[in-house]
Amino acid sequence: MKRLHIHVAVGDISQSVSFYSIMFGAQPTVLKDDYAKWMLDDPCVNFAISSRGVAAGLDHLGIQVEEVGELSQIAGRLKDAGVGAFDEVGATCCYAQSDKTWVADPSGIRWETFRTFGDATVYGEDHSAEMTPRSDAGACCAPKVAPVSSAACRGAASDAA
Repeated sequence: MKRLHIHVAVGDISQSVSFYSIMFGAQPTVLKDDYAKWMLDDPCVNFAISSRGVAAGLDHLGIQVEEVGELSQIAGRLKDAGVGAFDEVGATCCYAQSDKTWVADPSGIRWETFRTFGDATVYGEDHSAEMTPRSDAGACCAPKVAPVSSAACRGAASDAA
Protein backbone atom coordinates (compact mmCIF):
# COMPACT_ATOMS: atom_id res chain seq x y z
CA MET A 1 0.00 0.00 0.00
CA LYS A 2 1.20 3.49 -0.78
CA ARG A 3 0.32 6.53 1.32
CA LEU A 4 0.43 10.18 0.28
CA HIS A 5 2.80 12.27 2.41
CA ILE A 6 2.36 16.01 2.91
CA HIS A 7 4.75 18.10 5.01
CA VAL A 8 3.79 21.69 5.87
CA ALA A 9 6.05 24.21 7.59
CA VAL A 10 4.07 26.15 10.21
CA GLY A 11 4.66 29.28 12.25
CA ASP A 12 3.17 28.03 15.52
CA ILE A 13 3.31 24.29 16.19
CA SER A 14 0.79 24.23 19.07
CA GLN A 15 -1.87 26.25 17.22
CA SER A 16 -1.36 24.08 14.14
CA VAL A 17 -1.60 20.85 16.14
CA SER A 18 -4.91 22.07 17.58
CA PHE A 19 -6.23 23.04 14.15
CA TYR A 20 -5.25 19.83 12.36
CA SER A 21 -6.42 17.64 15.27
CA ILE A 22 -9.86 19.21 14.89
CA MET A 23 -9.77 18.92 11.10
CA PHE A 24 -8.72 15.25 11.12
CA GLY A 25 -10.74 14.30 14.21
CA ALA A 26 -7.59 12.69 15.66
CA GLN A 27 -4.57 13.54 17.75
CA PRO A 28 -1.07 13.26 16.21
CA THR A 29 0.60 9.86 16.26
CA VAL A 30 3.96 11.63 16.78
CA LEU A 31 4.18 14.88 18.75
CA LYS A 32 7.41 16.76 19.51
CA ASP A 33 8.15 20.39 20.41
CA ASP A 34 8.89 21.20 16.75
CA TYR A 35 7.07 18.45 14.82
CA ALA A 36 3.79 16.53 14.63
CA LYS A 37 2.60 13.72 12.37
CA TRP A 38 -0.79 12.14 11.73
CA MET A 39 -0.83 8.67 10.11
CA LEU A 40 -4.40 8.66 8.89
CA ASP A 41 -6.34 5.86 7.23
CA ASP A 42 -9.21 8.07 6.10
CA PRO A 43 -7.92 9.87 4.11
CA CYS A 44 -4.91 7.59 3.67
CA VAL A 45 -2.19 10.17 4.29
CA ASN A 46 0.98 10.77 6.32
CA PHE A 47 0.47 14.44 7.19
CA ALA A 48 3.33 16.18 8.99
CA ILE A 49 3.95 19.71 10.24
CA SER A 50 7.08 21.27 11.68
CA SER A 51 8.34 24.63 12.85
CA ARG A 52 11.69 24.06 11.09
CA GLY A 53 10.84 25.48 7.67
CA VAL A 54 12.43 28.55 6.15
CA ALA A 55 8.91 29.93 5.57
CA ALA A 56 5.44 28.72 6.45
CA GLY A 57 3.70 26.73 3.73
CA LEU A 58 4.15 23.56 1.73
CA ASP A 59 7.57 22.05 2.43
CA HIS A 60 7.37 18.90 0.30
CA LEU A 61 5.11 16.10 -0.87
CA GLY A 62 5.83 12.41 -0.93
CA ILE A 63 4.77 8.84 -1.40
CA GLN A 64 5.36 6.52 1.55
CA VAL A 65 5.66 2.84 0.70
CA GLU A 66 5.67 -0.25 2.90
CA GLU A 67 7.89 -2.57 0.84
CA VAL A 68 11.46 -2.20 -0.44
CA GLY A 69 10.27 -3.34 -3.88
CA GLU A 70 7.74 -0.49 -4.09
CA LEU A 71 10.47 2.04 -3.29
CA SER A 72 12.82 0.50 -5.86
CA GLN A 73 10.10 0.54 -8.52
CA ILE A 74 9.26 4.23 -8.10
CA ALA A 75 12.91 5.27 -7.75
CA GLY A 76 13.77 3.22 -10.84
CA ARG A 77 11.11 4.98 -12.91
CA LEU A 78 12.43 8.38 -11.84
CA LYS A 79 16.05 7.47 -12.54
CA ASP A 80 15.25 5.83 -15.88
CA ALA A 81 13.47 9.03 -16.93
CA GLY A 82 16.59 11.06 -16.14
CA VAL A 83 14.77 13.56 -13.94
CA GLY A 84 17.54 14.06 -11.39
CA ALA A 85 16.40 11.65 -8.68
CA PHE A 86 18.70 11.49 -5.64
CA ASP A 87 18.87 8.55 -3.20
CA GLU A 88 19.27 8.96 0.55
CA VAL A 89 19.88 5.58 2.22
CA GLY A 90 19.50 5.12 5.98
CA ALA A 91 18.43 8.72 6.57
CA THR A 92 17.47 10.00 10.00
CA CYS A 93 14.83 12.67 9.44
CA CYS A 94 11.55 13.71 11.04
CA TYR A 95 12.16 11.46 14.06
CA ALA A 96 12.32 8.39 11.81
CA GLN A 97 14.83 6.22 9.93
CA SER A 98 14.09 5.82 6.22
CA ASP A 99 15.45 5.05 2.79
CA LYS A 100 14.44 7.80 0.35
CA THR A 101 14.60 9.03 -3.21
CA TRP A 102 14.21 12.78 -3.76
CA VAL A 103 13.24 14.67 -6.92
CA ALA A 104 11.73 18.06 -7.73
CA ASP A 105 8.86 18.57 -10.18
CA PRO A 106 9.06 21.14 -12.99
CA SER A 107 7.71 23.84 -10.63
CA GLY A 108 10.38 23.08 -8.03
CA ILE A 109 8.12 21.24 -5.56
CA ARG A 110 10.21 18.62 -3.79
CA TRP A 111 8.91 15.04 -3.72
CA GLU A 112 10.27 12.29 -1.55
CA THR A 113 9.55 8.61 -2.07
CA PHE A 114 10.41 6.73 1.10
CA ARG A 115 10.17 3.60 3.23
CA THR A 116 10.42 4.08 6.99
CA PHE A 117 11.99 1.24 8.96
CA GLY A 118 12.47 2.70 12.43
CA ASP A 119 12.00 5.55 14.88
CA ALA A 120 14.66 8.09 15.85
CA THR A 121 15.04 10.20 18.97
CA VAL A 122 16.27 13.26 17.02
CA TYR A 123 14.70 15.24 14.16
CA GLY A 124 17.61 14.64 11.79
CA GLU A 125 21.35 14.52 11.30
CA ASP A 126 24.04 15.49 8.80
CA HIS A 127 25.23 12.62 6.59
CA SER A 128 28.05 13.99 4.42
CA ALA A 129 29.06 17.22 2.75
CA GLU A 130 26.68 16.39 -0.12
CA MET A 131 23.82 15.41 2.21
CA THR A 132 24.16 18.19 4.77
CA PRO A 133 20.78 19.88 5.21
CA ARG A 134 20.84 23.33 3.64
CA SER A 135 19.20 26.38 5.13
CA ASP A 136 17.23 26.85 1.89
CA ALA A 137 16.17 23.21 1.66
CA GLY A 138 13.16 23.58 3.95
CA ALA A 139 12.11 21.60 6.99
CA CYS A 140 13.21 18.15 6.00
CA CYS A 141 16.73 16.76 6.06
CA ALA A 142 17.42 16.68 2.34
CA PRO A 143 19.59 18.45 -0.17
CA LYS A 144 18.10 21.04 -2.48
CA VAL A 145 16.84 19.28 -5.62
CA ALA A 146 16.80 20.97 -9.04
CA PRO A 147 13.43 21.09 -10.84
CA VAL A 148 12.84 18.63 -13.67
CA SER A 149 12.67 20.13 -17.16
CA SER A 150 9.31 19.88 -18.90
CA ALA A 151 11.03 18.12 -21.84
CA ALA A 152 12.22 15.34 -19.52
CA CYS A 153 8.65 14.92 -18.20
CA ARG A 154 7.17 14.71 -21.71
CA GLY A 155 9.73 12.07 -22.68
CA ALA A 156 9.11 10.05 -19.52
CA ALA A 157 5.33 10.23 -19.98
CA SER A 158 5.52 8.92 -23.53
CA ASP A 159 7.85 6.12 -22.39
CA ALA A 160 5.39 5.13 -19.64
CA ALA A 161 2.37 5.06 -22.00
